[in-house]
Amino acid sequence: MTVKPTAPCAVVVDAYSSARSLAPLFQERGYECIHVQSAPTIPAVYEKSFRPSDFTTNIVHMGDAAATVAALAAHAPVSLLAGIESGVELADVLSEALGLRTNGTALSPSRRDKFRMMETVKEAGVPGTDQILATDLDALLAWHREVEGRVVLKPLRSAGSDGIYFCDDVDQVRAAFEALIGTESALDVHNHAVLAQKYLVGSEFIVNTVSLDGKHHVTDIWKMHHLGANGVHDMAAGAQLMPRHGVDQDALVEYNCLVLDALGVRNGPAHTELKLTPQGPRLVESAARICGADVHVPTKGAIGESQLDWTVDAYVDPERFLERWEASYELTRHAGIVNMVSPAAGKLVDYPKMAELRGLESFYDITLNVHPGNEIHRSIDDWTYPMRVYLVHETESVVMHNILSARYMDGEGFYDIV
Repeated sequence: MTVKPTAPCAVVVDAYSSARSLAPLFQERGYECIHVQSAPTIPAVYEKSFRPSDFTTNIVHMGDAAATVAALAAHAPVSLLAGIESGVELADVLSEALGLRTNGTALSPSRRDKFRMMETVKEAGVPGTDQILATDLDALLAWHREVEGRVVLKPLRSAGSDGIYFCDDVDQVRAAFEALIGTESALDVHNHAVLAQKYLVGSEFIVNTVSLDGKHHVTDIWKMHHLGANGVHDMAAGAQLMPRHGVDQDALVEYNCLVLDALGVRNGPAHTELKLTPQGPRLVESAARICGADVHVPTKGAIGESQLDWTVDAYVDPERFLERWEASYELTRHAGIVNMVSPAAGKLVDYPKMAELRGLESFYDITLNVHPGNEIHRSIDDWTYPMRVYLVHETESVVMHNILSARYMDGEGFYDIV
């Protein structure tokens, strides 16, 4: 016999990566937390980030939705949300079945399948990009001949920069297709097809939001920095936190809200990547979960609240959320992120310039993914950055100076690798 908790109960599906920080915030508000593991095995790239001690119990979903609903119902949860990409569809099923605030299941596949996502947005009258879902190389090459310029190939269902290829010619398209088709994504999903899209020219932005009953609050906007390194054309080098309002931000937010509405995002957090092209904002992709890469750390340092704080507020105190959802955030300080890029692989002996890095005037925090004594990989995606550096300061010029200084430090002399 299961005893119902005395405190209200919140459920997080796949509380990995940055979502590991949700349970402590719910607990601060007097909630117990239940974890649902969407598959018997946690993807390897997320396994170390899971904190089972933050939850009163871990329910492993074995594919039977009714059984998982019944197991959860015994705990009488009052809210349920997804932590990372792999939990989005199951969270929709469970929250709908339990009668909780939900995005529902009607458009759930469009919030995960990146081909259906773009098609759904365009069908709603929101401008998108040309694309093809390819299971056959000949069909892909025929489409490529009709599309001028660079194209992007990626898995249908993954996360971060996993399996993203930028292709300028037929040989690169062929090589990317062959590297993806039939393989497993970082989320252990079989790539039965490959998504190819026309490359969008323009600056890339991140718009993070939290929604409640269809009302979308913008928690933070970031302008991305990219560089070409280690054979990767558009590697995410970092980002700069933007003021809430401005010509670019206002256009991006207006478009972003149309995307969320088209995808049926009515409740909970969303992380949307957009390009500001000469023709206006265009969707790269959107995810119905919180932003990763611990972006909430510098956001809270600069604004006072992060997307995680707003997410918890929406679920535990909806009245307070609705009272202030239209308010714009204000930068009390400026913030930046630098992804350090390892040029080589091997065993890491030390970071010889770590003290210099920590001595930057705006240094705020760091996520260290590779410690001395561990194996280090040549950085090519979100999972091979050895560290992320978070910068926060009252003066924007200091943050920008330190972003450039950190990037200058990075490289051969920053790593002692055997």
